[in-house]
Amino acid sequence: MSTAEETTGGEVEPWEEVTPDAARRLLVAAVEAFAERGYHATTTRDIAGRAGMSPAALYIHYKTKEELLHRISRIGHDKALDILRTAAGREGSARERLADAVSSFVRWHAGRRTTARVVQYELDALGPEARAEIVALRRQVDAEVRGIIEDGVAAGEFDVPDVQGTTLAVLSLCIDVARWFTVNGPRTPEQVGALYADLVLRMVGAE
Repeated sequence: MSTAEETTGGEVEPWEEVTPDAARRLLVAAVEAFAERGYHATTTRDIAGRAGMSPAALYIHYKTKEELLHRISRIGHDKALDILRTAAGREGSARERLADAVSSFVRWHAGRRTTARVVQYELDALGPEARAEIVALRRQVDAEVRGIIEDGVAAGEFDVPDVQGTTLAVLSLCIDVARWFTVNGPRTPEQVGALYADLVLRMVGAE
């Protein structure tokens, strides 16, 4: 399944942020190539070929291969952060908000698994400046989940001796779904999201 066809709840990944159409086609092709071959093994010629364009056409829209990866990483991390902020900011108990955060985050990593693999596992290929920007977004992702867990501890809903370590465990559990999930498996993204939400609630000692 191509990146353009990946779905969560039947919704097609549009990459609406990326214009014009040629730039979007190149970005989608880059995601597919990076996920399949890895960033370092992928050439700009590979990306252009997948997009049905010449290598020279790529440089009209992206100066370097790294710029493509940075754009993919930025959009992906912005989406991940938006998912968690939405869950963290909703009304309800910490238990409800944590379940919503985990199920939504897992659904994205399963439904957008090709994109998520690149976003989550190619960070070290970025240069220092771009990497620092993405690391800052990751810290914000961490803070959203940690905040929900801290709220639950303060309210007596959760029993968590190590909030920081538990936050890392929760995020690692969710992110790893992108590595193994397949549409040919026994569960849908929604089912995996529900399963992981239940597992995380047990992890934090929620009643």
